[in-house]
Amino acid sequence: QVQLVESGGGLVQPGGSLRLSCAASGVSFSLNPMGWYRQSPGKQRNVVAIVGGGAMHYAESVKGRFTVSRDSAKNAVYLQMNSLKPEDTAVYWCWGVGEQGSYYWGQGTQVTVSS
Repeated sequence: QVQLVESGGGLVQPGGSLRLSCAASGVSFSLNPMGWYRQSPGKQRNVVAIVGGGAMHYAESVKGRFTVSRDSAKNAVYLQMNSLKPEDTAVYWCWGVGEQGSYYWGQGTQVTVSS
């Protein structure tokens, strides 16, 4: 059974930091792309950050504030979020491409940035 389990979400004040973690089991992502998407109320799900093939891609809105990293040995991906803004409030999903090319998603974790 494939599982991607996110952790680290929660409530934080503007300017604060959070670190999201995603641990995968039942599937190997090897060096295939992994990353994070998010969806705010009333908006579509958009990419936040992806790491794969030795490169990292970030949404313009998070560049310089968020850092994506992975531990391939642990089949895990992380998102360090600094200088958080209210507009970063969203449900964040972990995502990965399996060895057969299938996409896999976590269950989502809520991040709320509010004073």
